[in-house]
Amino acid sequence: MDALMERTRSRPIPSGRVQPRQALWFAAILIALGAWTLFLGTNLLALGLGLLAVLWYNGIYTYLKKKSAFAVVPGSVIGSIPPAVGWVAGGGDLLDPQAIIIAFFFFIWQMPHFWLLLLIHGEDYEKAGFPSLTRVFSTQQLARITFVWILATAVTCLLIPLFDISNSYLVNLGLLLCALWLAFSAVKLLRTETDGYRFAFGFAFRKINIYALLVISILSLGKLFGTL
Repeated sequence: MDALMERTRSRPIPSGRVQPRQALWFAAILIALGAWTLFLGTNLLALGLGLLAVLWYNGIYTYLKKKSAFAVVPGSVIGSIPPAVGWVAGGGDLLDPQAIIIAFFFFIWQMPHFWLLLLIHGEDYEKAGFPSLTRVFSTQQLARITFVWILATAVTCLLIPLFDISNSYLVNLGLLLCALWLAFSAVKLLRTETDGYRFAFGFAFRKINIYALLVISILSLGKLFGTL
């Protein structure tokens, strides 16, 4: 399937530079090393979550991508696992409200992240036989739906200060400004003419990834300088 898509045909396995069996062994070694690192350096819960991420992405999400255009919904669980791994590795409880809101933020963020990627390469996915959202909705409908998910991501970010992750006014102001920046950037999706949708989706994809980086950087710096 990857060999049929322009975006992925030059990758090592579909291009024939690496055999599937070699890739499988390499992946198994990396998974084992990663699991061993989590086991030695953190705790069993962090290890379990790390292995869950591997299983969920490869055993559930990758399988569902071949069956449904809406695989991005269960696939978005992947976004919530890494921050949970970090939280419990640092000694926190998995059910801490702070951990839950951060995981929820990345779950919501993952939706438009995955969706925009599918929209940019919708024709490629159709060519390879994958179910594609472009066969379910019109381009205009997809732009509006994606806009709503981007707004949901911004709103979820604004919930974070309510969970006492940071008491810094600067951190909270930074999160507010980032949310407003993302929301105003996403308006471009509603003002785009038909021929410019591919560019608009690519623009939004870059913006939402930068947004996630900004949010986690602000929270991390707030914690760092708050303890100095």
